[in-house]
Amino acid sequence: MTDIRARKIALRAEMQGRRARLDPALGAKLATHVLATNIIPRGAIIAGYWPLAHEIDVLPLLDALHARGHELCLPETTPPGTALRFRAWHPGAVLLPGRYNTLHPAGPEIIPDVLLIPLLAFDRHGHRLGYGGGYYDRSLAGLPAAYRLGCAFAAQELAELPTEATDLQLHAVATEAYVKRFQPRP
Repeated sequence: MTDIRARKIALRAEMQGRRARLDPALGAKLATHVLATNIIPRGAIIAGYWPLAHEIDVLPLLDALHARGHELCLPETTPPGTALRFRAWHPGAVLLPGRYNTLHPAGPEIIPDVLLIPLLAFDRHGHRLGYGGGYYDRSLAGLPAAYRLGCAFAAQELAELPTEATDLQLHAVATEAYVKRFQPRP
């Protein structure tokens, strides 16, 4: 195991513990900040996610975006080693159980313009620490034009994260306290 991978494993455990002490309902404040910045273009197709335990709740943001007329989708967790599938969704739609205790809609596959991305940590350069399965890394590599908006608690920000060549930077991170924009390298 490389030093970077070992550091990521240790950070994942630490950040899961930190995040478990935070209130997912702060997602309502995250929604307020995102909507106030107009960071999401009018008419963009948005890929959200159904929040897992201890993730900041993005459902208030998804509800507001739906009310503004955005088409929404949620990811379906596919077999290990593959990219996510994004399926059409709207508030109130039936969700099906998926891998790793995830939920996804049965709607048709669609290609998002903006991805709301859960994470365990992010740094001042727009790097993110995910769960380690590589799903979002593979999905983002297949959607190079998509806008990458991390969704997190402000307490998940670190000065610097260990990174690998496959780790794509975020364009921005939204938290309950702020929206921070980055300049990802091409």
